[in-house]
Amino acid sequence: MAPQENCCGHNNNNGMMIPSFIYSSSSMKSGMSIPIRNKERIVIPTPKEEKKKLEMYTPAFYAACTLGGILSTGPTHMAVTPLDLVKCNMQIDPVKYRSLGSGFGVLLKEQGIRGLFRGWAPTLVGYSGQGACKYGFYEFFKKYYSDLAGPEFTAKYKTLIYLGGSASAEFIAGVALCPMEAVKVRVQTQPGFARGLSDGLPKLLNTQGVSGLYKGLLPLWGRQIPYTMMKFASYENIVEQLYKQVIPKPKEECSKQVQLGVSFAGGYLAGILCALISHPADNLVSFLNNAKGATSADAIKQLGMWGLFTRGLPVRIAMIGTLTGAQWCIYDSFKVFVGFPTTGGVTTTTNPASAKN
Repeated sequence: MAPQENCCGHNNNNGMMIPSFIYSSSSMKSGMSIPIRNKERIVIPTPKEEKKKLEMYTPAFYAACTLGGILSTGPTHMAVTPLDLVKCNMQIDPVKYRSLGSGFGVLLKEQGIRGLFRGWAPTLVGYSGQGACKYGFYEFFKKYYSDLAGPEFTAKYKTLIYLGGSASAEFIAGVALCPMEAVKVRVQTQPGFARGLSDGLPKLLNTQGVSGLYKGLLPLWGRQIPYTMMKFASYENIVEQLYKQVIPKPKEECSKQVQLGVSFAGGYLAGILCALISHPADNLVSFLNNAKGATSADAIKQLGMWGLFTRGLPVRIAMIGTLTGAQWCIYDSFKVFVGFPTTGGVTTTTNPASAKN
């Protein structure tokens, strides 16, 4: 017997054959549920759409870089607060705080375990804001200057692009950091000044006004701009050389774990260079924020040129090396998490079309 046709013109075969219209593309897209007489429904699942590929140099990309900067910079600086505390006190009072070990001993004896984390709140807030500006604006200015220079100049002088982009970013980031840095140094080096951010910031504003928050801006720029230029330019070049000389295959063929390991190694080596180039200015910042009415000339006269370059340097190398390595690893991990590639290891692109592919 020939199969019967239903009212829609499809073969029914006594209700045992599934009408072919449910396999149409429109039905598949809508995820239709088809009843078969009074039995269980047959549900045609909606096919999963292909995940949209994230594009570089879009607002979403810069937002991800900004958030990655916050996550990588604020918490890491807060984590090394005890080292920073000893370092600042060694710079201000080297007679009392002669070394890293004795410095920790003095702080533990006088202030206890809690005293090792004095200034953690202004550190977290200040460096979170600085990290947001530093990383977000670096990615922006790196692309902006690359487009201005053109592909040939950028490929030939890419280190200049890294230096210009990082200097521009840190100029903005320093303004974000300066008020919290002023509070942090006073809380850490002036016993009795304040317990932390909540009472330290109002007290500083009441005694010195807004200008007191930015008293150390010029030496802070003097410390942070060379530091950041070295941090980003050396990192980019170190990572590029690691992929060329150490890693046996191109970056694109490496696993994410290998790429993040390169990020940490490149960041640690870059951090050592950062500490060396920025340490004199770091001594100036600590001195000026601790001594009311003092000038840079006063600091140089009291510390001497040798002290300016060496006081607290070993501690700062250990701190900044670890800090910078961890920051690059966290930053690139976040970029990978949201769907973007890790930083460095490839030539900067200036072609908008290629940037999106």
